[in-house]
Amino acid sequence: MKKIVYVDMDGVLVDFQTGINQLSAEIQVEYKDRLDEVPNIFSLMQPMPLAIESYKILVEKYDVYILSTAPWENPSAWHDKLIWVKKHLGTVAYKRLILSHHKHLNNGDYLIDDRHDKNGSDKFKGELIHFKSEKFPDWNAVKDYLLLTL
Repeated sequence: MKKIVYVDMDGVLVDFQTGINQLSAEIQVEYKDRLDEVPNIFSLMQPMPLAIESYKILVEKYDVYILSTAPWENPSAWHDKLIWVKKHLGTVAYKRLILSHHKHLNNGDYLIDDRHDKNGSDKFKGELIHFKSEKFPDWNAVKDYLLLTL
């Protein structure tokens, strides 16, 4: 049986800043400190470097799911995240998207997340792989680590 890996979207698979960069100055001011509430912002975002390639390699060895939160005040985010997964990951992520503010309720072996203290990542029962940390600064480090732990 394959081990289970959960991968966060924002800041792990998805480069949030690429969406912000496409917003007008007026929208950035209007939504200051809550840019994740901008309607359709998630549809503007591009993948993190090597995220797509690494995800596709990991699904060959692990049972991989995308586990992400979506802003409560931005209903378009829920839809946009699904469309993003379909566009960038297609059939390798078919029906593998879970949206929850309580990541610790999912049972698995690994959680790849850029936050270690939010939305239940700090209570996750498996191993937290803290993306963008010193040990896991990028997708190469994460992928290499997971391939070595098989």
